[in-house]
Amino acid sequence: MDQGRRPNKFIANRNNKIYMDLKDIIREHALPFLPAKSLFRFKGVCRDWKLQISTPFFAHNQSNNFHRVTGLFCQSLSKPPSFISLDPNSCGIPDPSLQFLPEPVDIRTSSNGLLCCQGRTGEQPYYICNPATKQWKKLPKPTANHGSNPALVLIFEPSLLNFIAEYKLICAFPSADFDNAYEFEIYSSSEGSWKISREMFFGGAMFMPCSGVHVNGIVYWLSKMGGGGIVFFDLTMERTQRLYSSQNGCLGVMDGKLTVTSAYGQALTVNVLSNSYTNTMGMNSRVKAWDRKLHVNLSDRSELGALPSYTHSAHEQGAVLFASGDVIVFRCDRALHTYDMKTKEFGRLSCEFDHDMRFFGYVNSLVEI
Repeated sequence: MDQGRRPNKFIANRNNKIYMDLKDIIREHALPFLPAKSLFRFKGVCRDWKLQISTPFFAHNQSNNFHRVTGLFCQSLSKPPSFISLDPNSCGIPDPSLQFLPEPVDIRTSSNGLLCCQGRTGEQPYYICNPATKQWKKLPKPTANHGSNPALVLIFEPSLLNFIAEYKLICAFPSADFDNAYEFEIYSSSEGSWKISREMFFGGAMFMPCSGVHVNGIVYWLSKMGGGGIVFFDLTMERTQRLYSSQNGCLGVMDGKLTVTSAYGQALTVNVLSNSYTNTMGMNSRVKAWDRKLHVNLSDRSELGALPSYTHSAHEQGAVLFASGDVIVFRCDRALHTYDMKTKEFGRLSCEFDHDMRFFGYVNSLVEI
């Protein structure tokens, strides 16, 4: 007889997520997917949100959930760094010129919210920093001399198992012992030390600084001279090889694959690496190494909408300055434009292009170093 009076256990259980208040749903299931600038602003909503966002666990959670490129660091030779937000309302950093570091620096590479910078004075040490939180760490001195303009690639892949960022820094540098050869030195944050690989690359190529990207355990650089193309280094096998390619442009990573984005003949083209083993196949093999992912005609007025006229061709070498995730940055004359591959919309950046300007994608992350 009492059975009808018993409260339904599903109704009575107020811990069930169905009955969470809206503010709790937002706090638990929306905030970790937002960029750092928005989160700093949301600390002012209430005490609970401030405490939640300030915890190391939340920073760890956010760095694992937010991966979108939301801005670009850019720097010309001898000038301090600057920052361009692709969404100024939600993404930004407190100190675009990185003056919180102990000395003036040059940005060398970036990865998932972390920057690798090199000091301009003394021994020119490397610094790893998070510009959103102003946290930084000075790396120990490398074993080898990397030169004044090293070809560096920073690898940081957020993991649910690591509350403190674990990263690697790979440098390809000209060998001091062999002509026309490159060696590789690797820094591991988990070990806190550098290690020179036994592998060397012979081929007369020159690795292009700031061109490198990391995809699934393999680091790729653009090269010039000695046949050009792309040179890769397998971190697991510690093996290096040239990837002969007719593709010229900007290396990037899209959907977990290596891409080359170029601007030729008034068109943007993105090609994705589909088979890296074509070097070992027969001369008459029909297996393609690259597949076309995107082709956008820049002169098609109906497609470009309000995009300004391109009176100067955008097909020069170096026209594409950055291409990763869903974002492509390219130049026409001194004007810088963006193309969003998801929305298919064009935009124009507020700064002008300098011939020696370099661009680094940035994820507005709370990751702790």
